[in-house]
Amino acid sequence: MIAPDPLVCFAHAAYRLGDRARARDLPLRFLEVRDRETLDAVIGEVEVLVISGLWRDALLERAPRLRFVQSISAGTDQYDKAALRARGIRLASAAGVNARAVAEHAMALVLALTRLLPEAVRNQDRRVWRGMIGELDRREQELAGKTLLLVGLGRIGARIAALAQAFGMRVVAVRRDPAAGAAGAEEVHGLAALDRLLPEADLLVLACPLTPETENLIDARRLALLKPGALFVNVARGRCVVEEALLDALRSGRIAAAAIDVAREEPLPADSPLWTAPNLLITPHSAGETRAYEDRVLDLLLENLDRLRRGESQLRNQVV
Repeated sequence: MIAPDPLVCFAHAAYRLGDRARARDLPLRFLEVRDRETLDAVIGEVEVLVISGLWRDALLERAPRLRFVQSISAGTDQYDKAALRARGIRLASAAGVNARAVAEHAMALVLALTRLLPEAVRNQDRRVWRGMIGELDRREQELAGKTLLLVGLGRIGARIAALAQAFGMRVVAVRRDPAAGAAGAEEVHGLAALDRLLPEADLLVLACPLTPETENLIDARRLALLKPGALFVNVARGRCVVEEALLDALRSGRIAAAAIDVAREEPLPADSPLWTAPNLLITPHSAGETRAYEDRVLDLLLENLDRLRRGESQLRNQVV
């Protein structure tokens, strides 16, 4: 159970959850903070915390009234679940809130690589009109008929599969539990089949959660299994990839190009060699950051608050 009118704290450096709550005239008593110092000053009064990057487990020692944490992100590896459970604090993720957005971003990266859009932007900056290309392997590519190997078939992966099939691609998926269904892919396999499937892939796309099984999943050995000229896209988590191996594969030309929305260290340091890697397109973990994001998080929050007020045992996207 939770109080009928709990004090909600929106804690995020950038997202405008308070603005959207006011614009929608939502029945919430809330405050909004954008930095850790302000959060420290108010956390003692807060009953519901809506947060992601500003979280740290030390907040629990300063939050005697806290009863529910609604994560703004789908990932919840930053939270000490045992500590939350011991204090009777519930936790829900934002899984699925940005599924369409991330899937669209993944396909935008695929299109950018196959249509050579980074090269076009560089040429525009230099006022260069590229001439016609005689060498076939240097031209833009078409997606129809190509094989997309998709690692991860949750909400995001299923949407990527549907979009890829709309382009006429063959979609082969790998997921932790293939018995959970193909979710639109033409084939679905367990993670153990990945090595066997990699040589078939024209494009390898990661859309999986970070787990012990997926950490460092794509390393030098697996990149070497891809067919020459393959493309790689990561909208999962940076720690799913051994970045040194990806750099080597790009520098050697073992893979033709890659695009990443995530990195092992974020923000990506200015001295990271990824910035200057050949044929690498980088976006700043922005795949899910659309104009609809705040409203979808608020919808999820309202649903979970209603469930808590009714004393229901199950929350939407419940973690603790």
